[in-house]
Amino acid sequence: MVNDRIEELKALLPQCMLADWVRFGRRLARLLRDQHHPAQRDPLLARLKEQVCASINLREERRLSVPNISYPAALPITARKDEIVAAIRKHQVVVIAGETGSGKTTQIPKMCLEAGMGIEAKIGCTQPRRVAALSISRRIAEELNVAWSREVGCKIRFDDRSSAQTYIKLMTDGILLAETQGDPDLAEYNAIILDEAHERSLNIDFLLGHLKGLLARRKDLKLIVTSATIDTDAFSRHFDNAPIIEVSGRVYPVEVQYQPLGEASEEQGETSFVDAAVQAAERILYESNSGDVLIFMPGERDIREASAQLDGRFSGEAEIIPLFGRLSAGDQQRVFAPSARRKIVIATNIAETSLTIPGIRFVIDAGLARISRYNPRTRVRRLPIEPVSQSSANQRKGRAGRVQEGVCIRLYSEEDFNARTPFTQPEIQRTNLAEVILRMKAFYLGDIETFP
Repeated sequence: MVNDRIEELKALLPQCMLADWVRFGRRLARLLRDQHHPAQRDPLLARLKEQVCASINLREERRLSVPNISYPAALPITARKDEIVAAIRKHQVVVIAGETGSGKTTQIPKMCLEAGMGIEAKIGCTQPRRVAALSISRRIAEELNVAWSREVGCKIRFDDRSSAQTYIKLMTDGILLAETQGDPDLAEYNAIILDEAHERSLNIDFLLGHLKGLLARRKDLKLIVTSATIDTDAFSRHFDNAPIIEVSGRVYPVEVQYQPLGEASEEQGETSFVDAAVQAAERILYESNSGDVLIFMPGERDIREASAQLDGRFSGEAEIIPLFGRLSAGDQQRVFAPSARRKIVIATNIAETSLTIPGIRFVIDAGLARISRYNPRTRVRRLPIEPVSQSSANQRKGRAGRVQEGVCIRLYSEEDFNARTPFTQPEIQRTNLAEVILRMKAFYLGDIETFP
């Protein structure tokens, strides 16, 4: 009788949700090894069978309740939909290079769903920042016409808005990395999308290395690596020459105007980049009558200073919205709320990628960012303000061309732009290696010398 029940459970396990298959399988193995409590085996097996049947029912319910999928015709990636879905079905890893405005961030999770992913396990999609994960998850839920935090969920630090019914789960890359500690095989997912991989943060690099080994163990797991300005060949080589699909962007023409600080300050003496940005915003509001403004500043203090100046001049005419990492999720979501007045959003490089802030037609770029850097001589990690790379500057410019023709005012010269590095240096090359090694140990990422 007991043996029949065990064989029945073994036959039922593959029909469970993937994470439950792993979890219940381990539990069954423990029960079979336990020779000390034979009287408890029967009731424990009966309870395990109940849980297995509940998991099978959930999987069947998910299969029958897959949302209807449609794609906005205006997005360039929609024209390549069949090709991308076929590539996801055929290959374990796909690298997608999509320009700003192509629609890759919101549409690729839906294409994974169409390719058959997301039934027995979730589709996980990472974003470098909380505000992007929240806004994109809401957008996908809206496009699929389903409830946010149910069929489409989001998990950020201290806040998990996903459920057993979730097909697509947005999260920060730090959350997915933390999940590898409790579940190194990432059994909760059967597809993972690493978005904005070109940012090459430590979290992204750790995930790329961990997934390289995991894909060899889990042949059912699909990985899609996407970015706007990606070094596609390097990523393809890392994943054994994975196929590359390039998608053009739906970017309206953006006029670039160079206004170096020296030119802006001939009459008034020395002008800071905050003053220059405020003056440029003032000119835009007086010379045009529509379109919102996005100003890129290097840090929170500069944002507060610019906000105070603009509030004093335009408090009734425009809505001034700061945007930086330390703001609460609610305050960060203000940038997406409709407004009767024109908006001036003042942001750090948090608004450089992933986010599409509606209505932006003008970008004012100070060309600077706070970049974490370790000094081996003083053994101190600093956050100096540095000029951004050409790829970052182009990402910022692209924010102005998402909804209509735009204007990007750069508060530096064209010669300065041409002299900048093409790409931002990966974080792993400018951080303390002791920190890297300790984090690899903390996250159980395997042998440090052979980590890919």
